[in-house]
Amino acid sequence: MDFKNVSARLKSKTAQSGEGAQPHQHDFAESYRIRARMIGVLIHDARLNAERSVEECAGLLRVTPQEMQAWEFGDAAPSLPQIELLAFYLGVPVSHFWGTDTLEAKVGRHSDIQSEYVALRTRMIGAMMRQARDELGLSLDTISEESAIPTDLLAQYEIGELPIPMHELSVLSSILKKNTSYFLESSGYIGEWLQMREEWKHFLELPDEKRQFAANPRNIGFIEIAIMFSKMPVEDLRQVGASILDITR
Repeated sequence: MDFKNVSARLKSKTAQSGEGAQPHQHDFAESYRIRARMIGVLIHDARLNAERSVEECAGLLRVTPQEMQAWEFGDAAPSLPQIELLAFYLGVPVSHFWGTDTLEAKVGRHSDIQSEYVALRTRMIGAMMRQARDELGLSLDTISEESAIPTDLLAQYEIGELPIPMHELSVLSSILKKNTSYFLESSGYIGEWLQMREEWKHFLELPDEKRQFAANPRNIGFIEIAIMFSKMPVEDLRQVGASILDITR
């Protein structure tokens, strides 16, 4: 069942219960069924987005595939601890399962564009390699001597005819005086996802106190002030610091 249909049905049921119906006449059983189906749609959506099978998820939770399918169809519903494990396994916030937005609606399905993506990125990386080589004024022969990669193969890399194996790209990056991250995708859905994962990695490396402070929604105002200060000219910051000292004296 589509999430929009489930949501519309729940709204319709809510409206009907408010049109002259008494509180004790509310059909709780139907309400629970609709909510279970909403959760099922979100579980199904998160599983597809993570490219996990019903069997894999069922194995993680120590339930049968039939029970997992019953959850997705809304014939039954998992408990909160089971949802927490699913959220961890499928890489989504646990709040996804009581939200109203599907991941598919947010980013669309990208499973049919892998070949086009790899081909495009291969050409882009080759062009970036050529640009970095030109900036240093190095010839293909020089790069070949330093990397032990044949010149004709380097030429194929630069025009995007062949993808560069990662271990060779690491060596070439060093020769071209570039960090390997120089070649990373930086735009589009995949680029944004990669950047977000890197930022998340750095966030997790923060001391516990700072991480908890940043994660608390009540501290957004303090974070915005810090961002504002970080963009201020040094002289203006000195004046702000001096003013604070004057106040505290």
